[in-house]
Amino acid sequence: MNPKVSIVVPIYNMEDYLVRCLRSLLTQSLTDIEIIAVNDGSQDSSLELLQYYAEVDSRIVIIDKENGGVSAARNEGVLAARGEYIGFVDPDDWVNPVMYEEMHLAAVRDDADIVMCTYIREFGTHSKEKSFDLPEMQTYRGTDVQEKMLRRLVGPVKEELANPEYLDAWGTVWSKLYRAELLKNNDLKFMDLSVIGSNEDTLFNIHAFYYAKAFVFLNRPFYHYWRANAASITSTYNPVLAQRFDKLYNCIQSFVSEKKLPLAYKTALNNRICMNVLGLGLNIMSEDHEASTRKKLKALNLLLRSERISESLKAFELGYCPLVWRAFFLCAKFRFSLAIYFMLKAINWIRIRNTGRITGETGSNIASGNDYESRRIRNHADELLPSNGSKQNSI
Repeated sequence: MNPKVSIVVPIYNMEDYLVRCLRSLLTQSLTDIEIIAVNDGSQDSSLELLQYYAEVDSRIVIIDKENGGVSAARNEGVLAARGEYIGFVDPDDWVNPVMYEEMHLAAVRDDADIVMCTYIREFGTHSKEKSFDLPEMQTYRGTDVQEKMLRRLVGPVKEELANPEYLDAWGTVWSKLYRAELLKNNDLKFMDLSVIGSNEDTLFNIHAFYYAKAFVFLNRPFYHYWRANAASITSTYNPVLAQRFDKLYNCIQSFVSEKKLPLAYKTALNNRICMNVLGLGLNIMSEDHEASTRKKLKALNLLLRSERISESLKAFELGYCPLVWRAFFLCAKFRFSLAIYFMLKAINWIRIRNTGRITGETGSNIASGNDYESRRIRNHADELLPSNGSKQNSI
């Protein structure tokens, strides 16, 4: 008999965190699960740890493969999954004991294709719950799934621009439970991060929500998202990030055109491109980017003058942004590189103050197994605004 839920865990050199993750999964109140642990060519003791736990608990299924990156690992996990529903957990994170029982219950009760919960950001010394100003449970059906969620995944519009910290909060795959048939019947796959640079989960969800007929949002923080040792776009310079982001935008743009989606989707993508100027700027300002101030200013100027970003900024809906962001994007729009330079330096300082981190890992201990494949590369707006609460959490 097939399990109710399959949980896919992509693993590369995660010996320091893997036990914490596995224990949180093996102690789930929903016992009818399988844990598909995809060892993506780890060079540490991750595989030995998996083999030990698999001997103790037969619900762990090990796939041992050559290193191919987090997207390839997740794709193999989905192919091997036997469950009615499929979830994803990253190996340095952990989940609450009732997470999959509650999400599976909601999926069955409402006949949902996708269920989403909220999460807590864990910084080691403190925790910050990601607060969503929504009811305890929200259900969308039919065209509402696309109108309310799909467009939001493509990008924010109007009042949503007032909360830039939610740009990618909806796009994570590890906060969701998917009907297996939805993924397999539509041949949904994660794209290689060596191509698009980041946001493989958001791109995956754009396709998933297009085909979904029912979606349930549970406003309960079941997932613990580990940030204390997270690879950071500001600590690890990626010289080709802008080019890869451009390919990501092309993928989204092609999807919008192919599916003949309304004009609002074009506006949403345009706004995403504008908001990602922050992440691309922080990449240029990275601590390990060994370039003079003059060269960084030149790089910022080239970024702001690039055709796609320049055209997007012209149409950006600045009026909906908070004052501090309006100033940032106004300077970007008029290519005030020097002002942007000092703003980014200030933003980096605020991030350090808010998160308690100065630097991150550089690829030797991240889920993807490649320096350029950090699942943590985002626009980082969530680290710049005051938290909605701080508390210590543990499993």
